[in-house]
Amino acid sequence: MPSTVGKAMVTVEGTSTARFEPVRAALAAHLESGEELGASIAIDVDGVMEVDLWGGHADAAQTLPWRQDTVVNLWSTTKTLSSLAALVLVDRGALDLHRPVAHYWPEFAAQGKQDIEVRHVLAHTSGLSGWQLPFTMDDLYDWPTASARLAAQAPWWEPGSASGYHMQTQGQLVGELVRRVSGRTLTEFVDTEIAKPLEADVQIGAREADWSRIAPLVSPSQLSGVPAGLDPEAVFTRTLLGSPARDEHVDTPQWRRAELPAVNGHGNARGMARALSVISRRGDANGLRLLSPDTVDKIFDVQADGTDLFLGVPVRWGVGYALADPRTMPHMPTGTICFWVGWGGSIVMMDLDRRITFAYTMNRLGEGMLGSERTHSYIRHVYEALGATS
Repeated sequence: MPSTVGKAMVTVEGTSTARFEPVRAALAAHLESGEELGASIAIDVDGVMEVDLWGGHADAAQTLPWRQDTVVNLWSTTKTLSSLAALVLVDRGALDLHRPVAHYWPEFAAQGKQDIEVRHVLAHTSGLSGWQLPFTMDDLYDWPTASARLAAQAPWWEPGSASGYHMQTQGQLVGELVRRVSGRTLTEFVDTEIAKPLEADVQIGAREADWSRIAPLVSPSQLSGVPAGLDPEAVFTRTLLGSPARDEHVDTPQWRRAELPAVNGHGNARGMARALSVISRRGDANGLRLLSPDTVDKIFDVQADGTDLFLGVPVRWGVGYALADPRTMPHMPTGTICFWVGWGGSIVMMDLDRRITFAYTMNRLGEGMLGSERTHSYIRHVYEALGATS
């Protein structure tokens, strides 16, 4: 169905209900202006996909259309899947949020980490926000090496006292816990326990059979080097240097084959909305109960509330997800809402008060640590359509 922006006609494919027409119009406008290259947006309302839109191009040369089944690297929006996997194991009694990580992973107790709990890993308060240098991409691609290195190092601040966003280490920590208690990799667990049962087009890494439908990311500025003048001992600097994945690694065969559960998930908005709607609907989605309401409530137990030591802005962290806070996401209303974003702007947001799941994925990365201007624009349109204000 076409949307008119100015004098040009832009085709946004898919469907949307009348009340969310402003969301369609916003996507069309961003595609027409060139701010978006290709993108998808989905809004699940209590199990009904009221918005399922896509449009634009899957390549920088604008020769390939973004299709219904186009997927993209999600960067840190991947963490929403990893956290959901951990919560499924919590719900089954295989993981206890208040038990030490070392109960499941004995080697982890080294260097004074014996009291770090599972909840600290999920809330970015463990003190292990980056790997101790030297640490390379080859080390990151080698799962046993990456896990052993984290088990052997000391935390960079008192665990539980503050959050410091675990940009790339959180996936390793959660993934190792999943391996220890389930006997499966996180990639396998997400595939068999989340993606297939929920019929959600999401995965950690990317199966080679799906490479042809991946839209490569287009970056405004590569994450390379470290700005001059930073304190080498600051958590920000140590985290950045100790997180080796950069834009230039994405969309390579080695990246797609790897298990990097913090950063290399692949999917589209529809798939992410289907997967994460299980939280918005308090554990029950598509006829499948993955979580009990009590486990869903645990997400909203505040673990840290203050300026994040890496992000440098106030973030209210629950268990596995950030919680709605006008200091962080000004267009989200207050309430029982959790979310997380990926580098460049992708997002999944779960609003339990309205039983709404909103997801947005794109291939042109935008600026901003916690969503781009486009991300915030779409969120604003969603809540304006619902008649909700912050």
